[in-house]
Amino acid sequence: MIIVTGAAGFIGANIVKTLNGMGRTDIIVVDDLSNGRQFYNLNDCDIFDYLDKDDFIQRVANNDGILDDVEVIFHEGACSDTTEWDGKYMMENNYEYSKTLLHACLDKKIPYLYASSAAVYGGSAVFKEEREHEHPLNVYGYSKWQFDQYVRQLQARKPELFQSQVVGFRYFNVYGPREQHKGGMASVAFHFNNQINDNGICKLFGGYDGYEAGEQRRDFVFVGDVVKVNLWFWNNPDKSGIFNLGTGRCQSFNDVADAVISWHGEQGTQASKEYVEFPDKLKGAYQSFTEADISALREAGYSDEFADVKAGVYQYMDWLNK
Repeated sequence: MIIVTGAAGFIGANIVKTLNGMGRTDIIVVDDLSNGRQFYNLNDCDIFDYLDKDDFIQRVANNDGILDDVEVIFHEGACSDTTEWDGKYMMENNYEYSKTLLHACLDKKIPYLYASSAAVYGGSAVFKEEREHEHPLNVYGYSKWQFDQYVRQLQARKPELFQSQVVGFRYFNVYGPREQHKGGMASVAFHFNNQINDNGICKLFGGYDGYEAGEQRRDFVFVGDVVKVNLWFWNNPDKSGIFNLGTGRCQSFNDVADAVISWHGEQGTQASKEYVEFPDKLKGAYQSFTEADISALREAGYSDEFADVKAGVYQYMDWLNK
């Protein structure tokens, strides 16, 4: 069996769909379908069983056999809302849950591939997997960073526990199919597409933090590439660690908007850009620049190239507007 947590979410659903393409349907999906619309992410996927996330972690804690004969766990489940400030909820959902699952995987020697986040770096100008560059700006980033720290310190204190693979992926700005349920947390490519379909205008933030209008820069990584990296590590079980997962190159929000506009233009729909004032509520808690240092990923042996914004956005628009 393969277990995917957060399987009705963005990256989790893409992992499930890709596993199906490999002929694997022996998949237990774990999620919280309180937002019932998320089932759309799985309605073209084939799975063995569905478990609610609270029921699943209780069964894991009780050691009732739910993890018997499990080949790998892709732990994608988390609250990924960077505007959520309920720290108690965030730490229970993102931190304690991940710890419980980690210890069960170590005990049963199950490969544990989990979602971290580039939010651990906060306002840092350097995005390398080292403590001095990690300064989260919000409680979401803190929850992810603290779990990374727990993994690091547990391995340093009790290396004998780590007899199986443990990999954390610090996802940068992921975009692509199956993210529509995320609302405001969906990628700008998704929102730009909706805005063009609504009124033909992409709305971008104006100048802020020393950047011209629309020129804040992020490492935008296509979800298909994210899945490929996850599966590569699964197929290379001797590789463990915490790795940045981005393209290694930043591009501007203008680049994303231009790619979306270009795709629509080729379909006969003309569109333009408009800049809006940077919102006060995001000031001081916003990453104006991210660019993954992927040297550790390359040193681990992952050599495939990553799609640039135009190539990734075009694949996404083909899917989103079919």
